[in-house]
Amino acid sequence: MKRNILKQLSLLALASVMTSGLYAAEGQVMANGVKLVDPEVTGEEEAVLTQAPHVPPPITRKHATKVVVHLEVREVTKRLADGVEYVFWTFGGDVPGSFIRIREGDQVEFNLNNHQGNKMPHNIDLHAVTGPGGGATSSFTAPGYSSRFSFKALNPGLYVYHCATAPVGLHVANGMYGLILVEPKEGLPPVDREYYVMQGEFYTMGKYGEEGLQYFDMAKAVDERPPYVVFNGAVGSLVGDKALTAKVGERVRLFIGNGGPNLISSFHVIGEIFDNVYQEGGSHVTHNVQTTMIPAGGSAVVDFKVEVPGTYILVDHSLFRAFNKGAIGMLKVEGADNSIVYTGKEVDAVYIGKAMDSGSEQRVAQLKEAVAEEIRDNPKIAKLTKEIQMAKGKDVFMQTCFVCHQANGEGIPEQIPPLAQSDYFAKMTDDEAIHIVIAGRSGEVIVNGKKYNGVMTPLNYLTDDQIANVLTYVRNSFGNEGGVIGADAVKRVRATIAPPTSTSQFE
Repeated sequence: MKRNILKQLSLLALASVMTSGLYAAEGQVMANGVKLVDPEVTGEEEAVLTQAPHVPPPITRKHATKVVVHLEVREVTKRLADGVEYVFWTFGGDVPGSFIRIREGDQVEFNLNNHQGNKMPHNIDLHAVTGPGGGATSSFTAPGYSSRFSFKALNPGLYVYHCATAPVGLHVANGMYGLILVEPKEGLPPVDREYYVMQGEFYTMGKYGEEGLQYFDMAKAVDERPPYVVFNGAVGSLVGDKALTAKVGERVRLFIGNGGPNLISSFHVIGEIFDNVYQEGGSHVTHNVQTTMIPAGGSAVVDFKVEVPGTYILVDHSLFRAFNKGAIGMLKVEGADNSIVYTGKEVDAVYIGKAMDSGSEQRVAQLKEAVAEEIRDNPKIAKLTKEIQMAKGKDVFMQTCFVCHQANGEGIPEQIPPLAQSDYFAKMTDDEAIHIVIAGRSGEVIVNGKKYNGVMTPLNYLTDDQIANVLTYVRNSFGNEGGVIGADAVKRVRATIAPPTSTSQFE
């Protein structure tokens, strides 16, 4: 069907509507005296154009129509950064150019108007166009003139458009790019908010932040060394009061383009995962994407649900571009906290590590107490502390205890009593358990109804922490359920035991 449509419209592509064609009626084209009729087209409407970050509303009609686009080229001097101005060449007066939204199957009458105050001729190459130059060959327009051509939107997708007048790189580098969305016939899945973000780089004579009116630097452009890489045409265009916004629970869609003219974007939103990515603006959807690559002259559509309030940072993840050249933006999300998804900061305590080298015992004690207090007040952290103790205690057990008690804590029949689900161990107080580990034990015991009469060698060479950890591990392993034993308890019990006359490294 696509081939038939192309054949049907071939005369339209060959004949310049700009010079000889005119619309005779809805869906009908006069070209060199030949009337062509697109049977799919019904009605006519004026395209709604918007400037970034805004996007025209979704198309709800269920049929193709004739869409008339009027796009004006303006050469304007505007802010590139604080104190920095630049002469931008624009589609619609801003960078990026106006967002155009049409539907698959639409017949588009495109009118390019080059403002009389401009100094340069321009044209437009829309990547959504099937035809020579993407419309560029039919739209070369001098200042003060208008051009018209028409095309059929054959392929759904998000497409870049740009000026293709020589030198093409210069025109694009000065800001002449934008996006056109060809919605699929069935439409896109509904979302709560849609935004338009487009990256581009600027090659100024001065360094980044050098104040005054800056001019284009061809040498830097050829070497691909832009002082500026920005979203939506200027440093800070998506921060502060200009940040994108959403509410918790909403789905957000970003139409992202990369005007280039040279660099590939590694687009990323810090703190979010893209639920869906229409790679390179096409129809193929991938899921759960952290960073998506957008080539110069390419695009992508991403959408995601925002679950947690806060400020999310949009960046080119080639990070010096973000934090040193301007490619940074914000999405501010308002709403109720969701601590299941994200808790926010749970601990704001001083880290002790390097402070231990200060030599100030009093200060160290204060810091330890601050950490301990924070842990006591936070059940989640306390639970983690227990888990950490158990992990460390397992290391001690596997180095010191497992030869006798076995790795599974079941001991050796008739020789070494079990620790696993041991009624003897379960009844033992923490102080008694600590005492046995430090001082050892000998004599008859009854464990789970079985008699044992062996010797446990003192393990007094273990540190207080090691003893606390290994006992916490045994208390909570092998089917046992117990609490946490602290190093302070070990220290207290150790102080009550007479110093050993000898030590052993092995049990």
